Amino acid sequence: MIQSMTGYGKADATYNGKKIHVEVKSLNSKALDLSTRLAPLYREKEMELRKLIQDQLERGKVEFNLWIEKDATSVGGVINADAVANYVSQMKKISEEQLGTTISVENIWETLVRLPEVVQTSAVETLDEEEWKVVAGAVSEALKNLVDFRKQEGEALYAKFCKNLDKIADLMKQLEPFEVSRVEKVRQRLTERLAELKGVDYDKCRLEQELIYYIEKLDINEEKQRLTNHLDYFKQTMLDGSGQGKKLGFIAQEMGREINTTGSKSNQAEMQNIVVMMKDELEQIKEQVLNVM
Repeated sequence: MIQSMTGYGKADATYNGKKIHVEVKSLNSKALDLSTRLAPLYREKEMELRKLIQDQLERGKVEFNLWIEKDATSVGGVINADAVANYVSQMKKISEEQLGTTISVENIWETLVRLPEVVQTSAVETLDEEEWKVVAGAVSEALKNLVDFRKQEGEALYAKFCKNLDKIADLMKQLEPFEVSRVEKVRQRLTERLAELKGVDYDKCRLEQELIYYIEKLDINEEKQRLTNHLDYFKQTMLDGSGQGKKLGFIAQEMGREINTTGSKSNQAEMQNIVVMMKDELEQIKEQVLNVM
């Protein structure tokens, strides 16, 4: 089943007084466009994280964030009173002068403890293997949540595509009555034109030959057959698994060629109106297929 490139996943973990937060977002992109923001402690694992993300997500514009929310009472954690006072002073000044309101420290404390230099450690932190296992588990959970989100979006896209494809197939069938009637209309129109040429005799057998040649040039049976094959192939490809977005885009282009050729051969207003509706359904498919992984 197809997956959408749009998704969101998050996960949290705790270790030794730290709250570890992982957040990953993705949007559509032609390839994997990955940007990461990591807490300094985990930057040594950036390449390992990137490989893990690449293996799971394949395509999309991905934003990955990994940060730590420390407990001020954790071992080695000391609140920098000067830094807190400085931040509070600036926040109050901005709030009063630019927003016309007042704030209390209680309301901004959660923000304060995440600002640089507010919580200082007495020693340089090092990443141990046990902590990394906890972090890696949170990363895997966040990625799984994002993939689950993508699958749900993919199911919605699948239903939408099937509706568009079935509508195109139905509109194609609506062309058939006009195909039958226009043969007789062409014959009648040519006969009437020849009748207007008074005193001019013509070979009726040659007229039939010319009529057959003319009708063959307007025949759209081949276009209809190829379009039917493309519709079936599009549905089959959606069920082949994830990573089919580019292939579906190519199939949609081929569908467009057949519909355009059908329109150029449609010499009746009713047929052209139906072709326009087919194009509208196809445009909806082309827009949404950009979101398919």
